[in-house]
Amino acid sequence: MIKTHGVLHFTIPVKDLDRAEEFYKEMFGFERVRRNKHMVFMNSGNDNFVLTRSDTPINPNPEDGTAIHSAFRVTPEEYDLGMKFLAEKGIKILKEEDRTDGTFQGRSAYFHDPDRNVLEIMDLKRGPVPEGKD
Repeated sequence: MIKTHGVLHFTIPVKDLDRAEEFYKEMFGFERVRRNKHMVFMNSGNDNFVLTRSDTPINPNPEDGTAIHSAFRVTPEEYDLGMKFLAEKGIKILKEEDRTDGTFQGRSAYFHDPDRNVLEIMDLKRGPVPEGKD
């Protein structure tokens, strides 16, 4: 067994690094940690992710599906402000829900980034909940 201490980073594929970096800075206020010719390392609180230029098509979900996505925790206040901000920017909400059971519970909303990657913001009330403990 390999015991880990958390997630170091995850990767989000993008076609245009400049456009993606600007989107994630404007939408979430994420800060750039480092950039090279094909990656932008971003910071979200104590966590990190990488925007990586992809030469292959990016479309992990058919139509407006949301199964494959990256989720970010927000406070209740930031969730409300975020929903208003998304509406002001004309960004379509693919799915919004208030889950009261399951692994992660709370209000969540899913939407696309400029490359059709699905992003989720969640006002996490409870989680994760082990199987059979709902």
